[in-house]
Amino acid sequence: MLTLSGICKSYGDRVLFADATLQANRGDRIGLVGPNGAGKSTLFSIILGEEVADEGKITLERGVRMGYLPQESAPVGDETVIELAASVSPEFTRLRRILKAWDADHPVEALHPEEVHDDVHDRFNELGGYRLEAKARQILAGLSFRDSDMDRPAREMSGGWVMRAHLARLLTLEPDLLLLDEPTNHLDLEALLWLQGYLKSYPGAIVLISHDREFLNELVGSIVEIRQSKLMRYRGNYDEYLDQREAAEQQMLAAFKHQEREIARLMDFVNRFRAKNTKASQAQSKLKQIERMDRIEAPEEENRKLDFQFPQPQRSGLKVISLEQIHHAYGENVVYRGIDFEAQRGQRIVLVGPNGAGKSTLLKILAGVLTPASGERLLGHNAKAGYYSQYRVDMLNPDHTVLEEAFDTPQRLTEQFVRTLLGCFLFRGDDVFKKVSVLSGGEKSRLALVKLLLDPPNLLLMDEPTTHLDMTSIDALAFALDQFQGTLVFISHDVYFIRALANHVVHVNAGKLTHYPGGYQYYLDKTKALSERAALTAGGLVGNAASKPEARPSAPGSAASRKDQKRLEAEERQAKSRERKSRQAVVEKLETEILHLETRQAEIVAELENAATYEKPGLPAQLNRELVDIQHRLAEITPKWEQAATRLAELDA
Repeated sequence: MLTLSGICKSYGDRVLFADATLQANRGDRIGLVGPNGAGKSTLFSIILGEEVADEGKITLERGVRMGYLPQESAPVGDETVIELAASVSPEFTRLRRILKAWDADHPVEALHPEEVHDDVHDRFNELGGYRLEAKARQILAGLSFRDSDMDRPAREMSGGWVMRAHLARLLTLEPDLLLLDEPTNHLDLEALLWLQGYLKSYPGAIVLISHDREFLNELVGSIVEIRQSKLMRYRGNYDEYLDQREAAEQQMLAAFKHQEREIARLMDFVNRFRAKNTKASQAQSKLKQIERMDRIEAPEEENRKLDFQFPQPQRSGLKVISLEQIHHAYGENVVYRGIDFEAQRGQRIVLVGPNGAGKSTLLKILAGVLTPASGERLLGHNAKAGYYSQYRVDMLNPDHTVLEEAFDTPQRLTEQFVRTLLGCFLFRGDDVFKKVSVLSGGEKSRLALVKLLLDPPNLLLMDEPTTHLDMTSIDALAFALDQFQGTLVFISHDVYFIRALANHVVHVNAGKLTHYPGGYQYYLDKTKALSERAALTAGGLVGNAASKPEARPSAPGSAASRKDQKRLEAEERQAKSRERKSRQAVVEKLETEILHLETRQAEIVAELENAATYEKPGLPAQLNRELVDIQHRLAEITPKWEQAATRLAELDA
């Protein structure tokens, strides 16, 4: 369907692609990944013909239709939402408007005379008009549009809703090849789940860029990584790609080390004998042998862990915040009737539940930005709340540079420290001198997070903090919050992020709060959830979990919940410790054997290079046989060590 051959693309000295190749066949589901700035969106532009590759060839099957959803913005005119979603062609939109005008009691004066003819209905039907409009309405409903939104002018809606309408247009048009750049950025969780299910049965091929690991895991059958200016393809979903890439890196590292040892051995011979007349020709031969080698590049190391400490907030009292007998309603829609809530120092509470259940409302009440109809909000000793929502970006000064805005904090920090943190959130080099006013929405979100982390309150309240962040930034945020010594209450639909942080889950539904005193896996086990993602929106508890003692609504600060949590944490620590000791023993045993074999290998090589060895009959042959045996044994156990070391590293991570 689509073939890219030998694609090269550079901007000045910066090489994005060098001899990159890619093939997409019918039915493929491909995830395109790589660090920020690697060229993912540029690759889409090259495929679409919006940018021209410096070298290479793009081949598209005859008749193949492509559809593209950009990441940030898409054009909108004076069309309504349904017209935008059903706008498969300008003619289709024009005919629909004529028919709508006729339905409104024939306002002929609003039409051009040439548009008033008898075959409008026939032509509209030929284009599949009524069927396409019904399909567009169904897709819009799946993306959380209401019936009352359908005939609203699209330009009246926010940018996120316009992007949803453009996504609906693509799904209605149903192109053979769908290119999606961060399609989940503007979706709530229920719309995301609907899209995920819809794309699973999509008849065409899909190539998508996404920072959502779970979305990639559920949808794609292969991952294409942009790395070292190449397109490297891995079969399987995102988790399988990580395993394969780790194994490939270990193999490359082992091959690199082996080659470096071989080069060192040859150079040692050269340095020892190049000045001797009897050995000079052999030394020169070994130099040429080194020159002829196909040199293996050292694997690039990723900064998986950051090596600095974030500023920590003032220590709060044990009880950080509590809500007592909270009542709240929006008009006749009652959200809460007399709920209680408490958070203690060090807790990391994730709020889960269906859309509209009141998670964001609860977070706003905790933050003090929303006053409930009745009830009390009580902050504990030394507690200071900080609220992060998508509107936090409006608090940035547009006249500041990124670096000036990051320094605008009560903390006394060095420029090196601030720039290091900015780099973790992808503000690198001259990016720190950009004006805030020219930043994209995602860049402003990242900068707001940097400011929050540079001067964190001891009670952090965060609503969907990973929205608009790529995987590198999500990892940096998770690392920062993992170091955070205060209390965290957050909402997220990113399962990876939740698993990395949460030690307490609160299920919000129908005005009730149900507490689970453990991490996300504990919550999944107790609710017998069918999937990790679906459990975030579950309207009711699965498997009669509510009848079990662990799932009864109870104050998170109660003695029972603290006891359960400590027991669970102790059991998890003991299990991990046992597993780690077992894996460590295997790794150490293999390392000892490899060291012994490599030492003996070096001794044999030295003996074979010694002229005196050849004066002893039979000894060279014996040494060569032993050397071959050692090489075979190393080839056998080195992969075992790599696999065991990888498993140990995964457990430590």
